[in-house]
Amino acid sequence: MVAGPLPAPSGPGKDRLRLWIRLLRASRTIEAELRERLKKEFNTTLPRCDVMAALYRMPEGMLMSDLSRFLLVSNGNVTGIVDRLVSEGLVARARRNGDRRTSMVRLTEEGTQAFATIAAAHEGWIGELLGKVSEDDARRLTGMLTSFRSNWEGRE
Repeated sequence: MVAGPLPAPSGPGKDRLRLWIRLLRASRTIEAELRERLKKEFNTTLPRCDVMAALYRMPEGMLMSDLSRFLLVSNGNVTGIVDRLVSEGLVARARRNGDRRTSMVRLTEEGTQAFATIAAAHEGWIGELLGKVSEDDARRLTGMLTSFRSNWEGRE
């Protein structure tokens, strides 16, 4: 039996299915381009930038457990990245009130400067990649997606 192309979605929900496919395609395309540019321009990865971005927003530092929760990844995934950033002098780690089970992490001055440089390039790349989206459309779509998030967030 020879399989042909799948039929186009039809019936109730087809527009939502098309929207999902377009959002997924756009997200994957942009993410792949960002990963490539980060590697080429800064010899870094998107997960490292995510960790640095979270710490940049919290200059006083974060508990490792809060960092992993914020990034929606396991403690193990964050620990490996933080270990490498610490060894490169971009992140400092300290025990919280002498408790060996909890660690606070924060960007060092060098890490803050490095992330600021990466963030500026990243913003420019996003501007380039989404350059055909008007400011009004960007605000409108952001509002719509924020509304969507509030509808499903908190479901167990």
